[in-house]
This record gives sequence, structure tokens and C-alpha cells, in this order.
Amino acid sequence: MNATEKRLALGSAIKARREEQGLSQARLALMIGSSKSHIWRIETGRVSVGLDDLGRIADALGISVKSLVEF
Repeated sequence: MNATEKRLALGSAIKARREEQGLSQARLALMIGSSKSHIWRIETGRVSVGLDDLGRIADALGISVKSLVEF
């Protein structure tokens, strides 16, 4: 799996968990102190996610970072 595929897989995992919880991109962004467009870029694999952001996203979703990166 190359870097692009990993970004896409991570973005898909975040989006799936966010949608399972009924959260909008805007709400998740607010919860982690980011912007809706940044969440969109993460979910679509357009940007790499830093460890700090990944930790905040996992905390906001009530899940472990590990559960997001096991692909």
C-alpha cells in the first residue's frame, strides 16, 4: 500500500466512524478545533494527517488511533 492509498484508507475510516455517530464534518471540525475544509481534505486523502490531529479526531470520536490505522 503506497502513501496515497494509506491516506485514502485513513480518510475513509474517519469518515465512516464520523457518519456512524451522526456527526457532520463541521461538527467534528469544531470538536477538534479545526475547519470543515480540513476535515474534508483529510477524509478525501488530499492531505496527510499529523499525529496531533489524528489523536484529536480519535478522541472526539471516542475511539483509539489504532482502530483508524488498521487497514
